[in-house]
Amino acid sequence: MADQWGERMPRSVSLLQTVAVSVGVAIGSGIFRVPATVAAQLHAPGPIIACWVLGGIIALCGALTVAELAAALPRSGGIFAWLLESYGPLAAFLFGWTELVVIRAAALGAIATIFAEYLGYFVPLSAVQVRYTAALAIVLIGAVNYLGVQRAAALLSATTALKYAVLAGLGLLAFTAAGGSGAHFSPAWPAGVPLSLLASALIPVLWTYDGWADPATMAGEVSDPQRNLAPALIAGALCVMLVYLVVNIGFMYALAPAQMAGSQLIASSVAARIPLLGGAGAAVVAAAVMVSAFSGLNASMMTGSRVFYAMADRGLFFHAAARVSPRFNSPAVAIWLATALGVAYVLENDFAQLADKFILGIWPFYALAVAGVFVLRRRRPELPRPYRVWGYPLVPAVFLLASGLMVLNALFTDPRNTGVTLLIIVAGAPVYWLRAQLARRR
Repeated sequence: MADQWGERMPRSVSLLQTVAVSVGVAIGSGIFRVPATVAAQLHAPGPIIACWVLGGIIALCGALTVAELAAALPRSGGIFAWLLESYGPLAAFLFGWTELVVIRAAALGAIATIFAEYLGYFVPLSAVQVRYTAALAIVLIGAVNYLGVQRAAALLSATTALKYAVLAGLGLLAFTAAGGSGAHFSPAWPAGVPLSLLASALIPVLWTYDGWADPATMAGEVSDPQRNLAPALIAGALCVMLVYLVVNIGFMYALAPAQMAGSQLIASSVAARIPLLGGAGAAVVAAAVMVSAFSGLNASMMTGSRVFYAMADRGLFFHAAARVSPRFNSPAVAIWLATALGVAYVLENDFAQLADKFILGIWPFYALAVAGVFVLRRRRPELPRPYRVWGYPLVPAVFLLASGLMVLNALFTDPRNTGVTLLIIVAGAPVYWLRAQLARRR
């Protein structure tokens, strides 16, 4: 039986579990290596910290805006549901197509590969064994999700709380690091830092923040959604921003920007300088990355599978993918589809860099979703809105401006990869047309 919004799965995911999804997706492996990437691009403490603050503000503006859509339209699929309501089936299909072909499989493969690589610190693994271990991790997470959203959510809540505590602890302990100094923050902002460089550095930073909209994909299973979804989205973005600032300021206290830039394993470099950890710093970081990746893998499976389910449930994908397990009340076919895609990709590709390559694939849809607030306020003024965007219209406008500038900057600084990403998105249009033609003939 469908509820008042047309959803067929039980609404059993609590407010705290929804926040855990947001934090669990966002905090993955990126925060353990992106600070070094940003330091290598910007070189100075002021621009580095400004980049992380700006990334957090953009993510928060996005969360504040889509919270209105989530509370008004608490449907499975999140962005997919909002695009369908705001712009019609083509825009929604293109988002689902991009998730299916690139984003979700790449994310699952990349996260699982990083999990397996760090497992190799404790159990030596060959390159082939890393891939099989990553594939096994995806299958395990798929099985947990198939057994019901409460099992997956309970596991996610526990692992997310653990990794958040470890990450915050590492950032705070960095202030006790041998060789740490407040002098690392001076000079704060030397002359000659172009804005285009700041925009380029913002791309990997926004990748580490990505996840602020993902809990809404499970909106069809959140309890009391009109009350819980908006605060969950906003709280998740704030929690991630807080811990990232603590970590980056702590890392900069422990290492000068030049040292940060030269450290590929920056978290390990900082941990090795913390007296409390002694010689166990590398092992602590390896274990923290494993927990973080496993939690992120679980969150990515939970959210990605709901997009495929929503597409099928609305008639824009194979109808079988909308099947709900009568025993476990989970979108069974969609979960196993996401699992199969992740396994196939991880066995055939090296995903450690692939997720970065397609980082901009999701941003055009983020911008469309945020713009949907303006569209639906004009087209559907009667729609009940338990939460309205704080700071409207400035907050969504800031997000849209930042998104547009970032995509334009990427087109100029990395036209090849950005162009490939946009072509993959556009390639979904003829697929949509062919699907429509076949549907008419049937």
